[in-house]
Amino acid sequence: MDKPILTVFTPAYNRADLLTRCYESMCKQTNKNFIWMIVDDGSTDNTREISESWVQNTKDFQVIYIYKENGGLHTAYNTAIANIDTELCVCIDSDDFMPDNAVGLILDFWKKNGSDKYAGIVGLDFDMDGNVIGDMLPDIKSVNLIGLFTGKYNIVNGDRTNVVRTELYKKYAPMKVFKGEKNFNPHYMHLQISEEYDFLVLNENLRFVDYQETGMSNSMLKQYRSSPNSFAEIRKLYLSFKDTSLKFKIKHSIHLASSCILAKKTMSSVKDNPYKLLSVIALPFGFALSLIVRCKG
Repeated sequence: MDKPILTVFTPAYNRADLLTRCYESMCKQTNKNFIWMIVDDGSTDNTREISESWVQNTKDFQVIYIYKENGGLHTAYNTAIANIDTELCVCIDSDDFMPDNAVGLILDFWKKNGSDKYAGIVGLDFDMDGNVIGDMLPDIKSVNLIGLFTGKYNIVNGDRTNVVRTELYKKYAPMKVFKGEKNFNPHYMHLQISEEYDFLVLNENLRFVDYQETGMSNSMLKQYRSSPNSFAEIRKLYLSFKDTSLKFKIKHSIHLASSCILAKKTMSSVKDNPYKLLSVIALPFGFALSLIVRCKG
């Protein structure tokens, strides 16, 4: 077998039961020429035991297990990226899993279309009922993730799976770590990469998503309250994007103000916002939002 060019990495925190399903999906891959890396983010269940058994007993593909102290999803990304040495990598969360042909689709598509001109591949996510989350991607060769996020392509932008050239992750990692904050969305790096590169479009299912009550997609107000510096950082990135709508600028100016107020850095919402007038106008609305977050988060 050729040396793998793809690492699938899975951050895991106290999800041993769901992680088993993810492992089983790796075993079912029609193309086994990949590495599966489990990054244990300080689990206190039996994640270590089952992962180490897979490392010892899996023969069809390589399994790597890395333990780290608990720090949140973005710190697990940091650890994974520091240890990956394949050309491509993709994150599959511990509560999600890949369809049987996903690795084969990625490798065949990259072999045919990939080059250092592109950041990687963006593919589809499906829900547990087998429906695409959001719309299909545009029927074009490549898209920009910032464009997807800001509405450039006029589609409903659901969850996506991003296969990324590892060298580009390494260029932007590690993500910042704010003391006591564990909710900094790693999509931040994908958007940074998208300021330089587009992603090839693969309109195929690369991941089944099983939303959990304790996952990042839920309890957003709680996350805003517990990680204000992290959310302020990503709002600053959003406000740096070119050619966005006034509605987009207003929305994220308000969110930036709210996060800065929660972080007790109120004036940063003005200093770090390139739209000074909007930043001042947004302050009272940001204050109101911060009260909602404090009360309900």
